[in-house]
Amino acid sequence: MTLFWIALSAGSFLALTFVGRAYLAWVVGGAAALLAGAAAAPESWGVLSVLAALLALAALVYGVPSVRRRWITRRLMPRFARALPTLGDTERVALEAGTVGFDRDLFSGRPDWNRLASFRTAGPTPRERAFLDGPVEDLCRDLDEWQISQAGDLPEKVWSTLRHERFFGLIIPESYGGLGFSARAHADVVTKIASRSVTAAVTVMVPNSLGPAELLLHYGTKEQCAHYLPRLARGEEIPCFALTGPEAGSDAAATDSEGIVCRGSWRGEEVLGIRLRWHKRYITLAPVATLIGLAFRLRDPDGLLGGEPELGITCALVPADLPGIEIGTRHDPMGVPFQNGPTTGQDVFVPVDAIIGGRAGAGQGWKMLMESLSAGRSISLPSVATAGAQVAARVTSAYAMVREQFDTPIGRFEGVEEPLARIAGLTYAIDATRTLTLATVDAGERPAVLSAIAKAYCTDAMRTIVNDAMDIRAGAAIMRGPRNILERIYATIPIGITVEGANILTRSMIIYGQGAIRCHPYVLEEMEAIATADVGRFDRAFFGHLGLVARNAVRAPLLALSSGLRERTMPSRGVARRFRRRLGRSSAAFALVSDAALATLGGRLKRREKITGRLADALAWLYIGSATVKRFQDAGEPESERAFVVWACETALAEVDRALSGVLRNLPTRWMAYLLAPLVFPLGRRERGPDDRMGSDAARALLEDAEAREALTSAIYLPRADEPGLGRLEAALEEATPALAIESALRRAVAEGRLDPAPGIELAEAAVAAGILREEEVDRLASARAARDEAVRVDAFDAKEFVDLHR
Repeated sequence: MTLFWIALSAGSFLALTFVGRAYLAWVVGGAAALLAGAAAAPESWGVLSVLAALLALAALVYGVPSVRRRWITRRLMPRFARALPTLGDTERVALEAGTVGFDRDLFSGRPDWNRLASFRTAGPTPRERAFLDGPVEDLCRDLDEWQISQAGDLPEKVWSTLRHERFFGLIIPESYGGLGFSARAHADVVTKIASRSVTAAVTVMVPNSLGPAELLLHYGTKEQCAHYLPRLARGEEIPCFALTGPEAGSDAAATDSEGIVCRGSWRGEEVLGIRLRWHKRYITLAPVATLIGLAFRLRDPDGLLGGEPELGITCALVPADLPGIEIGTRHDPMGVPFQNGPTTGQDVFVPVDAIIGGRAGAGQGWKMLMESLSAGRSISLPSVATAGAQVAARVTSAYAMVREQFDTPIGRFEGVEEPLARIAGLTYAIDATRTLTLATVDAGERPAVLSAIAKAYCTDAMRTIVNDAMDIRAGAAIMRGPRNILERIYATIPIGITVEGANILTRSMIIYGQGAIRCHPYVLEEMEAIATADVGRFDRAFFGHLGLVARNAVRAPLLALSSGLRERTMPSRGVARRFRRRLGRSSAAFALVSDAALATLGGRLKRREKITGRLADALAWLYIGSATVKRFQDAGEPESERAFVVWACETALAEVDRALSGVLRNLPTRWMAYLLAPLVFPLGRRERGPDDRMGSDAARALLEDAEAREALTSAIYLPRADEPGLGRLEAALEEATPALAIESALRRAVAEGRLDPAPGIELAEAAVAAGILREEEVDRLASARAARDEAVRVDAFDAKEFVDLHR
């Protein structure tokens, strides 16, 4: 009988907590425990009755909301308020700018896999596909990044094509003369162009991301849209957006660019306007811009607008040819010659109608920028990163089969397999992340945290991928020239890492700093309840939060001990289902550790950036792993992609565990860390990443499975077979692949003693004489070797060319 009550006690507690009934779990579990004690020792029944009464009283106080609010919540609320972080105006605007979705699920510790699986990630429409296969393909054919880098600018023919085909109007609706593309199509255009020329891709993506067109579409007046959008779509106006200055980098709100409301002369009339002063740098397209989108602090000391004297960050449209503007000089960003430079303005007067949104837009600039970035970060830089990764995968896989050492393609060596696996797995993962985030934008969301993850972790993964590709190509990778396309991608890595929010600060301050408040099921609600002194609202949020913690404290170890078997997932085949279960366990562990960090550090947490950075890593890799599984499922779980998915998901799970372990190791409240460790890692850290076999499978799929290779690199432009670089590598691979079996037969004949060792063509001729090979097989070998020799050549320059190269 005693065992029965003990089992009832434990079972009731675990079951009720697992389904989210935390308080009921404590009451039922505690009552069953008392009965268990009474059954074991009847003489203690009186004492246990008193304990049962106390338990009932506690259940009444905590379980009945009206009693709880009066006796607990009112006293708890002021203390909780002191522990919460304080929010400045700019932080509050940033928090309110975006929307949440699957990131909220991850913070809850219980992702809704069925909802994620059913979420539609549509590709380009037929009209968008026609543009990708037509004008984009034609543009890529005309691009030569080596020649562009030597000339220092795009050819005039390319500029003309960009204008004529409306590349500057990808996001502008057709009613204004633009193309009106979806976020997915917009990103696919940028990806394809970037695989050919980052210079051209940046030139296209800036007018279509954070710039005048984006801001006008959402906030502009009808008159502003009617005037500017058609001109921007046709390329009659080349826009830039001047945000960053010497004093304001990642902290863009710290700008000291200033506008004073006053009266002045505009085109012969006295009007109400703004006198501007600014000093901006790192502004893409500034040297050729005709229209400047400007962010500045607006002041109205004389009350001419009828409001506050300090109005805050404001965005305006400023013609670049006005008196007082200096523009045209250029920066040199890593030798990549897209137009980028400083702009300054002194005593520049514009009418007040230049404010985006008119007078109503005064002081609303920070909100505009944050809302635009919450979607824009999803598109431009993840697309450039995907392009770089797919080009690296395509180039390196061809080179690894074409380049031979010790009579063996270098891709067969285990030391080369290891970076090839990273290239393949990470390329798959970042494209999956990009695709899911774009679908979220196309669904009407502004995923501030998820877009920050996509930007920071896709560009960082690109860095790893391209570095691995450079290592594999070795000497051929470091010799500049038209044959070496990796060198040009390598130069762009720091640019992607830096712009639209440096990855270092994006990781610690945006992804987790905003995510912990905005995406958590209860934290923002608690903060808003405290701000409005709403006891009832705070009561619901706070005790819901406690229930969430209790549930995850049970779920995390149970899922860890059962390898996620208790996680609910929709029916599917083995790989996807298995990884969803393990990601569910990791999500519960992340949510538990995150809540512990919030509880013990409170407002100090945002200054503990090493801890918030690790929590950002855990959140990001949970999202990347989930996106990887979703892409695999959406594709029908093809066997050709299985090895990439396994490698990527094993890596994601290991990165989550590594990050959580780092948080526990460094959490200042040591007793909390010791308490959490057996809940988060009851059997120790078990997610250790892909093993050698998994890495070998991923590398071989990239090298040997044409279907897998095509699926992995489907977003990039493939040049003609006679073009130096990727074109000739692809041609050599086509020649070399059927020759591999012939070369294997030769090596086997030498090993068996049927042929004596001999160099190249002599061995082949001896094999013909011995009846081991046919003449046509020798011809195929000769053709393959000629193609190989051409593909692995590097560039060399005469003395004059070399001097010209370095001018």
